[in-house]
Amino acid sequence: MSRGFIKEGDQEAIPMVPPRAFLPDGVPNFVTKEGLAALNEELKSLEAERTKTGDNYIVCNFIDAKMKLLISRIASAVEVDLAKANKNTVSFGAWVRYNGRTVRIVGVDEANVDQGLVSFISPIAKALTGKKAGDVFELKGPGGTERIVVEAVSYEPMTLTQIVREKPLETLAAPERKNTKSIEKEWVQVMPTPQAVKDEAVAMSANREGPRRFEPEVNPMEFLPIVNERGIIVGRALYLELHKGNKMLHPVVHLHVLNGQGATTRRYWWHVAFGDTAEKTLQRKMTETLGRSGLKPMLKRQYIREDKTEKELVYVFTIVTEEDLPNTPEGKDYNDLFAND
Repeated sequence: MSRGFIKEGDQEAIPMVPPRAFLPDGVPNFVTKEGLAALNEELKSLEAERTKTGDNYIVCNFIDAKMKLLISRIASAVEVDLAKANKNTVSFGAWVRYNGRTVRIVGVDEANVDQGLVSFISPIAKALTGKKAGDVFELKGPGGTERIVVEAVSYEPMTLTQIVREKPLETLAAPERKNTKSIEKEWVQVMPTPQAVKDEAVAMSANREGPRRFEPEVNPMEFLPIVNERGIIVGRALYLELHKGNKMLHPVVHLHVLNGQGATTRRYWWHVAFGDTAEKTLQRKMTETLGRSGLKPMLKRQYIREDKTEKELVYVFTIVTEEDLPNTPEGKDYNDLFAND
């Protein structure tokens, strides 16, 4: 609006509207039930504030702009049904305790690190997604590499860790506190030392029964390539979307491990990462997951596998080795994946 139309009493700078929390283009706006309710409450509050503003057009325009951004965010919200989550695996909406700290993975507008609420697009949330209690891994960050020990996963409210003045204080995720005095006495929580974390990881590893075990990777927030029947990338979609029965073709690799007599001893599979070839993903996964590098797998065939929930372009590889590799899951569901190899 031209400054010539501004009333004398409004000769002040028009305030800039702060943007909503960052959400990358193409990433669904996942929210928890509580997060969606909070967005709607925020809208009601802005509407009430707009009504009280009167005819101050600068403030009105400012509130209108904020409401426009908020309404757009509410319209794009995808509420995640936690009842459908695998209760043993970390995914959106889960409470996760790791390294003595408890966080919850939530939507971008809900995130508040000070209160233990981390956005699902944050590095720690991406690293935790797909993990289970007892898993140990390393996470690289600006301050170096941190060893992460996943201690517990829950889809029921757990006590979250709040960071205040570099000391974690505890705050309940539930809306009510029945005994605040007793809780306040237990607020201060000492974070474990790096050596304590390392000792715990070693202890967990020692207490696990049986040999090493391969666990298929499940990361609902990972972008995977969509391909045509020749394997050419034509798009991308979240893991979550590719396994809902929409039958978008995406590539995977199957690896058959043979012994010297030609008998199959192990069978593994991985999704091909976006931007990778099947061969590149396989070499990287053999190093990261199986702890083996330098092996030279051979491409046996490729074909399209389809079931009720997904459609895959399968690249079948074989290697011959007598090395002791992680055991693979047993059962009909896992074995059916390789039925046409």
